[in-house]
Amino acid sequence: MFSILILTKNEEQDLPGCLDSVLWSDDIHVFDSYSTDGTLDIASAAGAHIVQRQFDNWAAHQNWALANIRFRHPWVLYIDADERVTPRLALSIERAVENPEDKVAFRIRRRDFWGERWLKHVQASSYYLRLFRPEKVRYERLVNPISIPDGPVGELGGYLDHFPFSKGMTHWLNRHNSYSSLEAQQIVKNRLANQQFSLRQAFFSKDVNQRRFHQKELFYRMPGRPLLKFLLLYLGKRGFLDGSAGFQYAALQSLYEYMIVLKTKELTGKRTAPLAAGKAAPSAGAATHERLYANPRSNH
Repeated sequence: MFSILILTKNEEQDLPGCLDSVLWSDDIHVFDSYSTDGTLDIASAAGAHIVQRQFDNWAAHQNWALANIRFRHPWVLYIDADERVTPRLALSIERAVENPEDKVAFRIRRRDFWGERWLKHVQASSYYLRLFRPEKVRYERLVNPISIPDGPVGELGGYLDHFPFSKGMTHWLNRHNSYSSLEAQQIVKNRLANQQFSLRQAFFSKDVNQRRFHQKELFYRMPGRPLLKFLLLYLGKRGFLDGSAGFQYAALQSLYEYMIVLKTKELTGKRTAPLAAGKAAPSAGAATHERLYANPRSNH
């Protein structure tokens, strides 16, 4: 058997379906960011353990959960409230934890849906590291965190079904407006830290997480990123085969990328404006750094 970790904030709409897909587990933990709706009542009625913490950023929040929540089992499956564990995936996980060999984590294939339609082609990424030994995994980045496993990783059969538009378009746009702010902060943070970028590692690194990091850095350096992202998803990944849903999804992802571009420029401008006005570089940079990275907030 394995434990379940569900992150929530105001998830009274989606949480029941999520819990129904994992009720066979005897150790379900709802990690809540102080919901103000009926989320906690739903979790309590299902017999889940509830832990609350104020959300600051994704990596810090998830790392805190892995370090402080007392899981009954050595393996943990992490999911969000708008995701569902399919029966085949549950069976694959059960077999994996019974005989993991040298693996410390497993990647799971996720299916994103637009209504009832599976976005089979246009989906930006499909495999996510979601089953792991908590002491062997850590997260990095303020948003869209990278999972860093300390050991070999396997892949599982079955699907984790994801319904990102279940709460409507306004909710999706508001959430990605928040995400884009954190992405812009992450880009500026990387630049301030002078993190090295390697084109070779972006394509040839054997570590999938290292490869993903350098691919992101490569993408951030490209001109016309919003248009490029649309073309990559709609043409490169053949999103047109997903019909009108594929086009709309690719357009939304392009809009999201454009928000990141604009917010990165805004943050960079705020940092350089005092220098242009003739202020001392050390104090201006320090003040800007504190303003950019102190307690970032995002709605889950």
